[in-house]
Parts: sequence; structure tokens; C-alpha cells
Amino acid sequence: MEKEKKIILFDGVCNLCNNSVQFIIKRDKKDIFRFAPLQSEIGEKLVAERRIDTTRIDSIILIEPEVAYYTKSEAALRISKSLSGLWPVMSVFLGLPSGLRDCIYDWVAKNRYQWFGKREECMIPSPELKDKFLAFSTKSDK
Repeated sequence: MEKEKKIILFDGVCNLCNNSVQFIIKRDKKDIFRFAPLQSEIGEKLVAERRIDTTRIDSIILIEPEVAYYTKSEAALRISKSLSGLWPVMSVFLGLPSGLRDCIYDWVAKNRYQWFGKREECMIPSPELKDKFLAFSTKSDK
């Protein structure tokens, strides 16, 4: 694993999460991020190493290797800081109390399958994008 790359763990069967990954890839002009579904072997390994309870956090985790990891709204806003365009402006919301930010984040996360739908299996990246993903298979592929 490339230690200088930040890792985004996402819900691989969530349409909103998959669309968010595509959104990030298009705006990751400095090639900062690598991705893995939470349901993948590497996703589960990274979560276990950090003792993250995925029954409480199951939508997005940002890992800065050898630095820290971030969840929920903090992960999303820290990701926005590294994107091209005006998206870094979103990081001003880091100044709001995390309880308020996470309340809104949790509401969207709780309803994401109902609003945006759910896939039967994790997205398989195109050949052009496969280097951005740390894992291609889920447990159900075994």
C-alpha cells in the first residue's frame, strides 16, 4: 500500500457511496486517494486494525496512513479539502460542532438505500480506474 495515499473506505453496495467515489475520482487531480469497499477483505482488515465498529459507522471512513482516520462528516469534509475546484471551501463546516454535522450525516446515511438504492454487489472498477482501488472482490466473490 502506498503510504502517501489517503484511503477512502466506502459502502460498496450503496449507490450514493459509489456515485460519491466517482465524483471524488473526477476531482482528485493530485491523485491523493485510493479506495476500497468496506465489504472487501482489505476494507475489513483496515477497519479491524483501527478497531472501528462498523455497526455504528458503515458509510465512509477516511484513513491517512500513519496519521489518523476520520469518519462521518469529518471524513467527507476532509476529503473535500483535497478536491479540485471550489470543493475545499466545504471544509469551513469543520468549524461547526461535530454533533450537529454528524446528525445531518447520520440522517442521510440512514436513508441512503431508500433514497438512492442499493446494488447486489460491489462496483468493479473499469480497467482505467483499477489502480485507484485497493480491492476488487468482496467476501461474496469467494
